[in-house]
This record gives sequence, structure tokens and C-alpha cells, in this order.
Amino acid sequence: MDADELRLDGNAAAGLLRELFVHEMTVSVGTCANCRAATKVGALHVYRNAPGLVMRCPVCGAVMLRVVHGGDRYWVETVGLRLLEIPETPPPSSP
Repeated sequence: MDADELRLDGNAAAGLLRELFVHEMTVSVGTCANCRAATKVGALHVYRNAPGLVMRCPVCGAVMLRVVHGGDRYWVETVGLRLLEIPETPPPSSP
């Protein structure tokens, strides 16, 4: 399998992110520390075949976020995330 076949979108991380954060994280906007692109977390490229989740920028491919869950704790690395904008309330649902 090549990388494109293994890649999912950021919505694949929704369950794990929901365990860590109170707000719906897939509608949050992350700014890539590498290329400065601002993208919804739900649009990031997610790879789950590593220890934990690796979330990459869909523009430049840089790693923005890593999340590992083991035992009774989580490890969250955000070195590739310049900024994370989390809306206080979820966006209105479409009719």
C-alpha cells in the first residue's frame, strides 16, 4: 500500500479527539507551522497505522498533530500546529 491508500481525512480522528476535548474538534481550524495554511481539523490527512494518529497538513504534507493513547494517558504533540482555533459553539446544522 502507498501513502495515498492509507490516508484518511481528519474526521477519522473525531472519536479520539472527542475523548480529549470538550468541543467538536473537526470544525476547529488549525494553522500549519510549516506553510501557514489554515485548515479545518476535519480536512487534515490522518494516518492511523502508526502508534496513535498522525495528522498532516493537506497543503504541504507536514505533520501538524500526533496523538497516542496508551494505558491511562494520552500524549499529544502539536509542534507542527502554529495555532488552533476552537469555536465555542458548534456551527449550525444544515436543514
